[in-house]
Amino acid sequence: MTTPDNPMEIAFALAEEAAAAGEVPVGAVVVRQGRVIGRGRNTMRETRDPTAHAEFNAIRAALEADGTGRLGDCDLYVTLEPCTMCAGAIAHARLRRVYYAAEDPKGGAVDNGVRFFAQPTCHHAPEVIGGVQATRAAELLRRFFAARR
Repeated sequence: MTTPDNPMEIAFALAEEAAAAGEVPVGAVVVRQGRVIGRGRNTMRETRDPTAHAEFNAIRAALEADGTGRLGDCDLYVTLEPCTMCAGAIAHARLRRVYYAAEDPKGGAVDNGVRFFAQPTCHHAPEVIGGVQATRAAELLRRFFAARR
């Protein structure tokens, strides 16, 4: 476990690792009381697993470290707005708060798309703070995709 100066910095370092591995550059960390208890980056290509998004990997690691099925006193920091699948996992894990960097107008499901947490059928909605270092995250994604075109 790490005591971060800035959890979003750790998430960005994980996003850079993902990019270096040929994965879409997204990183995520789960923090409890100022300590990182789970970290993850996109590993979908490496693992050939469509659920291996950064958020899923960070939540799985946090649950493993925690030994429980809930993370109600934890916060998630992620470099891209979570998709519907990840928003569902966030709700089921009962994360307290989500901080994300860049919005994802095409695949995001928090402030874009289905707006998962605003739906009446959503059983748990965390507090959401979007736009944390959004320009930096958007530029990282732009560079990654430009290099592949």
